[in-house]
Amino acid sequence: MHITKLSGSLGAVITSIDLNALSDDGFISLRDALFAHGVVVIPNQSLTPEAHIELAKRFGTIDINRFFTPVASHPNIAEVRTSPDMTRVIGGTWHTDHSYDPAPAMCSILAARTLPPFGGDTLFASMAAAYEGLSDGLKATLRDLSAVHSDGSFADSKVGIDADTSAFRAATKHPVVIAHPDTGAPCLYVNGDFTVQFEGWSIEESAPLLAMLYAHATRPEYTCRIVWKEGSVAIWDNRLVQHFACADYAGHARLMHRITVEGTPLLRYRSAS
Repeated sequence: MHITKLSGSLGAVITSIDLNALSDDGFISLRDALFAHGVVVIPNQSLTPEAHIELAKRFGTIDINRFFTPVASHPNIAEVRTSPDMTRVIGGTWHTDHSYDPAPAMCSILAARTLPPFGGDTLFASMAAAYEGLSDGLKATLRDLSAVHSDGSFADSKVGIDADTSAFRAATKHPVVIAHPDTGAPCLYVNGDFTVQFEGWSIEESAPLLAMLYAHATRPEYTCRIVWKEGSVAIWDNRLVQHFACADYAGHARLMHRITVEGTPLLRYRSAS
């Protein structure tokens, strides 16, 4: 296994690995690279649906997202599909998968199936780097805050703004600064799609600080970019990164197969000092 960094803050490309025939030691190395880099790209794969599912199960229990259409022959795999007539895409804003769940997703595994002739890249941002880039005063303030997360934006896009979305909506709260469940590193945990407000604050009071955090978290120096190729597979740690799918290929189709793995409840980061 050979690992090459994608940027200074996050991301790595892993080569000399076959995800269809991954040994136990190879999986441990892959998992360690994921926790170290936040997102890993494995190019030149011929990942079968069966191997996709088995890889996900090695990370944990598969979490089937109710907002995506499953692959007919393999319902554990979700289709992330864009048709040529669509001008907006799923994931076309900065977000963290499943932050609206009480135990948010651990990781997501995305395999390229049909790619447009240009565009369709995915950007990632490190929430560990974003936290470290804050002032000491703001770090101290945020460490005592929790925020409410809701899937309302997903529900609205799925069934229509004017429809009854009560069956789709869920809300929960998480610390604004979490301790990564596997490394203990502090990570900023708010995102523009699903974070509604700080606990105990009104939406209006929360909006200015949240807007500042969203802009700060996606500064270029905290990001990397994946240019998808045929056979590419990407795995990202949802506790450590946000991501953004570029909608710059109008008139062309794109199909990705995604599996999300369940995580654990998130704990507040407590500084040793």
